Amino acid sequence: MSKNQTAGTAKKGLFRIIFSRTGIILLLLLLQILFFVEFIFRVEAYAPYVYGIILVLEVIVIVYIINSKGNPAFKMTWILCVLTFPLIGTVFYIYVQMQVGTRFLQDRLAVLKIETDPYMQQDQDTLGAIWASKSANAQLSYYLSNQLGFPTYRNTEVKYFPLGEYKFKYLTAELKKAKKYIFMEYFIVEEGYMWGTILDILKEKVKEGVEVRFMYDGMCAISMLPYNYPTYLKKYGIKCKMVNAVKPFLSTTQNNRDHRKICVIDGKVGFTGGINLGDEYINKKVRFGHWKDTAIMLRGDAVQSLTMIFLQMWNVDERRKDEYENYLTPKRKGLHREMGYVIPYADSPFDNENVGEEVYFHILNHAKKYVHIMTPYLILDNEMITTLLRAAKSGIEVIIIMPHIPDKWYAFVVAQTFYKELIEGGVQIYEYTPGFVHAKVFVSDDDTATVGTINLDYRSLYLHFECGTFIYNNSEIDKIERDFQHTLTKCHKVTLIEVKNRSTFSKITGQVLRLVAPLM
Repeated sequence: MSKNQTAGTAKKGLFRIIFSRTGIILLLLLLQILFFVEFIFRVEAYAPYVYGIILVLEVIVIVYIINSKGNPAFKMTWILCVLTFPLIGTVFYIYVQMQVGTRFLQDRLAVLKIETDPYMQQDQDTLGAIWASKSANAQLSYYLSNQLGFPTYRNTEVKYFPLGEYKFKYLTAELKKAKKYIFMEYFIVEEGYMWGTILDILKEKVKEGVEVRFMYDGMCAISMLPYNYPTYLKKYGIKCKMVNAVKPFLSTTQNNRDHRKICVIDGKVGFTGGINLGDEYINKKVRFGHWKDTAIMLRGDAVQSLTMIFLQMWNVDERRKDEYENYLTPKRKGLHREMGYVIPYADSPFDNENVGEEVYFHILNHAKKYVHIMTPYLILDNEMITTLLRAAKSGIEVIIIMPHIPDKWYAFVVAQTFYKELIEGGVQIYEYTPGFVHAKVFVSDDDTATVGTINLDYRSLYLHFECGTFIYNNSEIDKIERDFQHTLTKCHKVTLIEVKNRSTFSKITGQVLRLVAPLM
């Protein structure tokens, strides 16, 4: 595609946003923000009268922030805002804490968890077996099942996909085999070859009597899909929902995106990982060089957890209780020890548990030889920095593969502010020279791995709906490690000299943006 064609496409996309319903919604949101700021400035005109009140509120808010639950980095960012912009920061924090929608969503998800609990029970023989095999992983298993309702399974095949092209091939093949139902939940859906191919299959399956439910995040409506796209799909018999649609009301729930990627077919086969439904994910379209991404396919007992994770999100806005019994996974007969242990898990910003980060901590804290990581972003809190450095300083080989061609320049310059401390502490950082790494993978000691949707940044670890799969003693872990080593051959090792020689603009920009890193 020529530069003129690219520019023309960009202009069309921009015009579509501006003159669409989404454009109107964004305009209304902007007007609300301007109204909010104008109100603040008008109040400031009466500063002599309200200064004392604002000062008292500021002190109360800061004391409340310090004593509230949550990550210290978020607290520091809020306190910085309140101290730098006393009136705006104080009023906005109070507004955020008064959000009714957040409390409703939290309560609704809690109810749905209770509804699905009977279908997420931990088999005690499996728990006993993992205790006998590796007590550290048994502790994680107990935490995920007892505290969060994500059981450990055996009798589950795992297939690892080192690129989106491979996942796409298997996904379309499995979709064509569907007999009863197809559940799909994705963060990004963009019209093109990949989505067009899948949509054609879904239309055919509906004609065959297969129930199809499709769910995607509302951010797609900004520039990728028409706002009324669910209505369009329903014409073909596809049940479709846009999760957390962008609405013309300022709300903190707009910050909690559905970043999950799940596909379940007949309860027998399930997919998850970093790959969305867009052509760049299968390298049909080049955006940031070669797109390196990963996913896994599960076949067997553990698929039931992916089904229930999907149904929990699907039923957030439903009034009738779903017929969960109709979507259970047929259990394998006998015991297949060679398949090891598989734990699909999900993370929610409303469960007061940082599930994704806890899984990462567990792998780092219990590694004996190495921890190898692929992540597109590296915006870390103090706990993650400390854990990475402790592992490296303890003699564990810790290697992180990052993109060399980033998709978000501002996130990349923030990530680079962490390089010096990590490298000096013994963590090795590589950048994928051919392009962009979108994979979210931890693999350790030839026996433990997790593959999912969870980036090493604040948004994934604290603000988004995410999912992943913890794998132990499964032969596919060897393939994950071999893929890591193969990817490493295409990477450039970052040195302290390179970090020191970064441009002054990049350093300053990264350091300033790091102040608001919890929002990134």
